[in-house]
Amino acid sequence: MRAGFVSVVGRPNVGKSTLVNRMVGTKVSIVSSRPNTTRHAVRGIVHRPGAQVVLVDTPGFHRPRTVLGERLVRAADTSLADVDVAVAVLDATAEVGGGDRMVLARAIAAVHDGGDLIDAERPAGLLVALNKVDHARPAEVLARLAAAAAAVAELGDGVQAEYFPVSALTGEGVEGLLDAVVERLPEGPAYYPEETLTDAPDALWVAELVREQLLRRAREELPHSIACRVTEWEWPRIRCDIVVERDSQKGIVIGRGGEVLKEVGTAVRAQLPPGAYLELHVRVEKHWQQRPDALDRLGY
Repeated sequence: MRAGFVSVVGRPNVGKSTLVNRMVGTKVSIVSSRPNTTRHAVRGIVHRPGAQVVLVDTPGFHRPRTVLGERLVRAADTSLADVDVAVAVLDATAEVGGGDRMVLARAIAAVHDGGDLIDAERPAGLLVALNKVDHARPAEVLARLAAAAAAVAELGDGVQAEYFPVSALTGEGVEGLLDAVVERLPEGPAYYPEETLTDAPDALWVAELVREQLLRRAREELPHSIACRVTEWEWPRIRCDIVVERDSQKGIVIGRGGEVLKEVGTAVRAQLPPGAYLELHVRVEKHWQQRPDALDRLGY
């Protein structure tokens, strides 16, 4: 049996959550086109004959401008501690820049110790996934792969890595990436029962589903200002608080005649077991992204 933990890291909006969902075979992380959608390290479990892969989806590495941003970067860093494999995700439609180099440097540091492989019996634990190849021309893909390889060579003397052009959206190349992950896992017992696909608590999952639907309907200034938290759970009744930073944002989230909240509630209930009764309440908590006490209360 092979089993181990795999951290999936990258800049915001490179498709980490979509890739994790594709590898697990079901939705375990919310997705949207907004940067920094992922705010928690979410684990998705892949079960294969003779192998179990525990994928850790992470917030995107970025230069934080808020206390929330600092905590998200710290969560991504923490996810790289004691992992067996690191998958650094790059965007095939964008140049390999400073943010990507930062991601590669941290991934290299996680799977190597002073430039030496942690376990010389296994292949190097650094994999680079070039995502969104379905939206890039072949010449662009080749150029990005060459740039990524050059960055790895510069950042880690003698570091070995494998490169995988993939499309998390269509599934192209993902199975090959997963094969390479399994090959790099250590021998050992499974960490989770075979029926487990994620260890995310139900309350967190519902709150994330609410936030996902709000992100799909939010205006440009809103996404980072929205936080969701389940405050009551007495099945089938679930109460979820939606927190914004300004009174004007409260009206936008509710919508005219409560239209937005109704749409969100309907979309979320469709993803819950039959009979779920979801209550959505919107409240204002000024500057919550900058206040440690508010972030602690909201679970960040």
